[in-house]
Amino acid sequence: MILSAEGIDLFYGDAQALDGVSIEVKEKEIVCIVGANGAGKSSLIRTIAGIEKPRAGRIQYKGADITGWPSHKVCNLGIGQVAEGRQIFPTLTVDENLEVGAYIPRGRAGKAAARERVYAMFPRLAERRNQYAGTMSGGEQQMLAIGRCLMGQPELIMFDEPSLGLAPTVVQEVFRVIGRLNEEGTTIILVEQNVAVSLALAQHAYVLENGRITLKGTGQELLANDQVRQAYMGL
Repeated sequence: MILSAEGIDLFYGDAQALDGVSIEVKEKEIVCIVGANGAGKSSLIRTIAGIEKPRAGRIQYKGADITGWPSHKVCNLGIGQVAEGRQIFPTLTVDENLEVGAYIPRGRAGKAAARERVYAMFPRLAERRNQYAGTMSGGEQQMLAIGRCLMGQPELIMFDEPSLGLAPTVVQEVFRVIGRLNEEGTTIILVEQNVAVSLALAQHAYVLENGRITLKGTGQELLANDQVRQAYMGL
């Protein structure tokens, strides 16, 4: 077990976003979180990342209790995040965005090798390394967001809606990259609107509804579950 969240309660003021949420993530697996808009998926990602602080519960990474740690410390442990909406720096070039990704201590030593890995994985970024990120297409910006995350040399990456707003051909490329990263040994937590594809990729999955886990199982089990198929795949 590389990461576990146990009994997580999260509030925004008086509104409860997460209610006793528990998940387990094994090393080198893809774990998918399924749920409707507003179910609490992004809140869970942000809580694990240290952006939000839970009112109750515990988060452990590699046996260490990291509950309530600031996000920069969580990131430096090896937990990366590709946020919803990409959130690249539009007025910086591609190369400068990657440089920012290597700012944490764990990213500095192998920065040159990490950059070459990113450019090998995304040749279009290499072609545009001196271009301002804000002038690129949505697909190119998503590649940059993934590349920037990789510059911190994470062992676990949390993807929050990576295909949102992208053309179908680009979506295929994003999923190909996620699968490749996993094959190379990176553990993945995947929050994704494309439920059928993400469940097919995942070893384990959870359904989050109104801030609570209502179903869990292997990706294939949830893919075959009638409740999941009707609610999230329109079948």
